[in-house]
Amino acid sequence: MGCSREPESAGGRLREVRRILWGILVLNLAVAGAKMVYGLLTRSLAMTADGFHSLFDGTSNVIGLVGVSIAARPADRGHPYGHAKYETYASAAIGVLLTVAAWRVGAESVHRLLIGGGTPRVDAGSFGVMLGTLAVNVLVTTWERRAGLRLKSDILVADASHTGSDVLVSLGVIAGLAAVKAGYPIADPILGLVVCAFIVRAALRVFRSVDETLSDRARLDPKAVEAVALEVPGVLGCHDVRTRGTASHVAVDLHVQVDPTVSIADGHEIAESVERALCERFDVVSDVIAHVEPLDDYQKAKSARWTEQA
Repeated sequence: MGCSREPESAGGRLREVRRILWGILVLNLAVAGAKMVYGLLTRSLAMTADGFHSLFDGTSNVIGLVGVSIAARPADRGHPYGHAKYETYASAAIGVLLTVAAWRVGAESVHRLLIGGGTPRVDAGSFGVMLGTLAVNVLVTTWERRAGLRLKSDILVADASHTGSDVLVSLGVIAGLAAVKAGYPIADPILGLVVCAFIVRAALRVFRSVDETLSDRARLDPKAVEAVALEVPGVLGCHDVRTRGTASHVAVDLHVQVDPTVSIADGHEIAESVERALCERFDVVSDVIAHVEPLDDYQKAKSARWTEQA
C-alpha cells in the first residue's frame, strides 16, 4: 500500500522546500563563481579550490530538488515501486564530478609544490571576496537550518549542516591568503591540498549514500518496526521484517501472525491496520506490505528463529 499524507498540506510543504532549495542554489552558485573567477585571476589555488568546493555545495541543492520532484510522482506501470532511485543516480553522477574536481585541484597543488608556478597575487579584493562569500554562507546556513526545523525537512537540515562545514574551509583559506601576503607563498598549494581533501570526503559521503540505496541496505531497525506491528490489536507475532529504498522513501515488508480462527476479512483488516500504523510512526515510509499468517506451531517456530537471528 502507499502511505497517504494529507495531500494539500504535503503539497504546500513540498512547494516551500522547493522554493528554499532554489534560492540557496542561486546563492551557492554566486558564491562559487566569485571565488573561482577571482582565484583564477590571482592564481590562488586555495581560493580556486574553495570555489570548486562551493560549486558542489549546489549539488546537494540539486539532489534535493530532484528528490522532492521525484517524490511527487506516483508509481506507474513501468515503475511500480516509484521513481525515488533516480535521486540516487543523480547522486552517483555528482560523486563522479566531485572526484574529477578533486583530482584537478590536487594535481595542480602537487605540481605547484614540486615544480613551482608563480606566487599568487593576494590583495584587498581577495580578502573582500572571501569575507563576503563567508558572510553569505553563514546566512544561508542559519536560514536553511531554521526552515528545515520548521518544515521538518531532513533535506534542508542536512544541507544546512553541509554548508556550515564549508564555513570552516573558508576560514582556513582566509588564513592561507594571510600567510601568502606575509611572505609564505607555499601556504597556497598546501591549502589547495587541504581543500582537495574536503572535496574527496564529500565525494566519499555521496558514494556511501549511493551504495546504501543500490545495495538495498536496511533503512529501519527491524525491532522498531516489529514493536509497532505488535501494538496493533489482533497481531500476535511478527517476523521477517525487511526495509529498503532511499533514506526518504522506504519500502517495508513483514509477516504478521494472527489467531488462526479469524476470517480472511478480519485478517486483511489487521494487516491494513499494521500498514497504516507503520506509515504514521515512520515519516520516511512510503510503502508497506504486510503478509498475514495464522499463528500455529509452524509459525511459532518461524517467529522463534527470527528472534534468534535478530
